[in-house]
Amino acid sequence: MQFFDVIVVGAGPAGGHCARLLAKAGYQVLLVEQHDDFYKNNFSSAASPLETLQQYDLPESVVSRYWKNIEICSTNIHRSWQAKQPLGVVFDFAKLREFLAEDVTKNGGVVWLGCRYIKYLIEDGKTTVFLQKKGSEIFSIQTKLLVDATGYSRAVMYPNKKDKPKFFKGIGIEYLIKVDEKTYQKYSDSLVFFLGYKWSPQGYSWIFPMSNYQLKVGTAILEGQHKFIQKTKPIKEYIHQILQDYIQIENYNIINIHGSILDYSPGLNDIYYKDQVIAIGDTVSTVNFLGGEGIRYAMKSAEVAEQYIKEYLEHNQQNFQKYEAELKQHFSKRWNWSEQISRKVYLEYSDARIDQGVSFLKYLSLEDIIDILFYYQFEKYTKGLKALILRKINTFLKKVHLA
Repeated sequence: MQFFDVIVVGAGPAGGHCARLLAKAGYQVLLVEQHDDFYKNNFSSAASPLETLQQYDLPESVVSRYWKNIEICSTNIHRSWQAKQPLGVVFDFAKLREFLAEDVTKNGGVVWLGCRYIKYLIEDGKTTVFLQKKGSEIFSIQTKLLVDATGYSRAVMYPNKKDKPKFFKGIGIEYLIKVDEKTYQKYSDSLVFFLGYKWSPQGYSWIFPMSNYQLKVGTAILEGQHKFIQKTKPIKEYIHQILQDYIQIENYNIINIHGSILDYSPGLNDIYYKDQVIAIGDTVSTVNFLGGEGIRYAMKSAEVAEQYIKEYLEHNQQNFQKYEAELKQHFSKRWNWSEQISRKVYLEYSDARIDQGVSFLKYLSLEDIIDILFYYQFEKYTKGLKALILRKINTFLKKVHLA
């Protein structure tokens, strides 16, 4: 029977990066991906700060477009910030995962595309993994350690869906469209975010630039009953509204329509490990529930996990409780805040309150906005409130002085 030190199930950013790191460290690694082509599930919006490339040793070839401007729109308010130099990237999600898989192979690992995970069994201390390639019978291989990087499906950790605990759920749909040159140039350097009842009453929407005159236009909503809205429209209608009312375009070519689901464990109370299995990435809710951003954090979890995986392989000592503790220490504070804010803003706020919140943003710098949007430093938002209060005080004092 074929044997590997580690089998990683799922070749997303978490699984690909984990397998890549372990292969570079000299371990026998197998990366398993159910799709036979990375372009068949090219589902991520994938906007990220510029530092992500250097932080995770990624080449420019995985970048679809650089961005330097940010716009935030609510139903009645529009705010924008510009920079002279690029501040971030929009990844080509397929090329990113393809690069990671190729790097696994380059460093001596093995990648099996079009190979579906079925189940695992542990007998006499040995982990047997059952897989199935398209059109073939189920077969088995053995490993010292199995890594669940299957994302929201959590296929390894929860073989029976009915055993899953309660998750907060988000649903998103995104159009990849090709537009004319004039329209493209208007959005080619910007990330545009939408809030409010007009654009996305239980979540947010976006426009992200891609290469080759392409734009991503999407909407994500948080499942649940809104405090003020009895019924929302189908998600696609909000995307069409952005196309018609904001971009004001009638002729465009739809290249792809795709959707995804986010299952997030409140308080990060996922199963991080059991038996000879460890979970990484979205499987342990590393994606941020407020913004839905996951690539950087999935790869971060892979780097943390790699340390403990190597310790397990070298010394046969399972310290995965320390892995769980380290991940929670890294994410918990900001992620708990994000979870609370998302439920407040997306399910409880009135449209007027969202307008007011976006209006306050004019007192913040571009650096502040990036810190809030990408580093979840929500304390920066209070700068806007303080500036507003000081402005009102100064206006009042001037009126008193003139009187």
